[in-house]
Amino acid sequence: MQGTETHPATALGSIRVVDLSSYIAGAYCASLLADMGADVVKVESFEGDGLRGLLGGFHGWNRGKRGICLGLTREEGREVLHRMVRRCDVVVENFRPGVTERLGRALQPHL
Repeated sequence: MQGTETHPATALGSIRVVDLSSYIAGAYCASLLADMGADVVKVESFEGDGLRGLLGGFHGWNRGKRGICLGLTREEGREVLHRMVRRCDVVVENFRPGVTERLGRALQPHL
């Protein structure tokens, strides 16, 4: 995320977003932020988002985003996520209850 260009002339041009969501609601939310100029990075597991089977839908709901695959079940993957979250302004996630707690400090907001 360091060194990425921002577009301050847009509404959200200086905002950085980490998108951990899957399926429609979270993905659509983050795509709207990207539409308004935010720098959005979608994080997926190595298995990929469940929407990838809906080819047109997946691309529509994830337009304007960059992407990275991380293995969040491993400490190394969680550490990369933690560094990304420390540098971002917004985290979008729609995990089941308890998942963010299991990910631990990787999702704790920076102060």
